[in-house]
Amino acid sequence: MKNYLNTIIIALAVVIAGYLLANGYKNRAKVSESISVTGAGEESFTSDLIVWRASFSKRNMDLKAAYAELNSDQKAIKAYLSKKGVKADELIFEAVDIQKDFFYEYDANGQIRNTVFNGYVLTQNLKIQSKNVDLVENVSREVTELIDAGVELNSFTPEYYYTKLAQLKVKMIEAATKDAKNRAEKIALNAGGELGGLKNAEMGVFQITGENSSEQFSWGGNFNTSSKKKTANITIRLKYEID
Repeated sequence: MKNYLNTIIIALAVVIAGYLLANGYKNRAKVSESISVTGAGEESFTSDLIVWRASFSKRNMDLKAAYAELNSDQKAIKAYLSKKGVKADELIFEAVDIQKDFFYEYDANGQIRNTVFNGYVLTQNLKIQSKNVDLVENVSREVTELIDAGVELNSFTPEYYYTKLAQLKVKMIEAATKDAKNRAEKIALNAGGELGGLKNAEMGVFQITGENSSEQFSWGGNFNTSSKKKTANITIRLKYEID
């Protein structure tokens, strides 16, 4: 009786093990019956917002006189920009930075022998933010005309932005998703199957580079601000079941 019971137990164990093994292979086959594809979306656009920065400074032994000279330059800059068509609400003059400048006298051993006060240096930064991109861009190139008015304006390279980036991104995601699905359908068709349900979707890094530039993509994303004309890229990775 004991031998008979052992035989039954062994038989049941074999049946259960066979079922589990067969079910494991079945599930394994289901997992492998899938396809992953990557689709891309690309859009070229022209920036609709420009940010241009500049600075100007004055040096004088008398602080009050230095501030008066700086204030005079500010008025000249405002008048010049207004004449060029830049609106007053597009100008931002930041707080004046005041620094004391010193001249150092050294001895034969290179040690400081004497410190001489060389005057106050007052610097003010200017920022222009405008949707009139072409106008401000031209002004940034012609601003050396202020030299004739006795104003030395240090001009920086303009930065270009796009205010409708969110809408553009949605449009690109739609295009990239459609591209990925088309690729998946063609692969499934060529393999003799049909595309099943979507199992997973992942969005890649959003990149903005200068149009027709040689800029390299970055893992953390690239955001070009130096070019007026830009190209945006995005990727979408989809995973589908195969029927």
